[in-house]
Amino acid sequence: MRALIQRVSEASVTVDGTVIGQIGPGLMILVCAMQGDTEAQADQLAAKISKLRIFKDDAGKMNRSLLDTGGAALVVSQFTLAADTSRGNRPGFSTAAVPDEGNRLYEYFAAQLGALGVSVATGRFGADMQVALINDGPVTIWMES
Repeated sequence: MRALIQRVSEASVTVDGTVIGQIGPGLMILVCAMQGDTEAQADQLAAKISKLRIFKDDAGKMNRSLLDTGGAALVVSQFTLAADTSRGNRPGFSTAAVPDEGNRLYEYFAAQLGALGVSVATGRFGADMQVALINDGPVTIWMES
């Protein structure tokens, strides 16, 4: 699985003019299931993200995790993280999981993050979403399981 995480002071996702997911301080997590990904990889990624020490402590150092701060996560599916730009000018997405499996792993990942104690809001798989966020830092990290 691939994820792009951003430390945010707030974030939201809107579908058809309605906000369907919204958080305050925490992480915006764009996630993509790749062909061959498993629940074990989703478990690993959720555990790593929940404990990633990228929030400031009292001394101003990045030393606290999402779990330490009680922050929330907005998890949004984004198959374009599978983009292959090695040939031509049009990205290819053939390495992304097929939609049914991608949706299953996306929902599984969000549920596992919640099971670890993180408050989770989500987007809608396959929908045309408008995502708004205020990146805090900015802090943006690319991860793969």
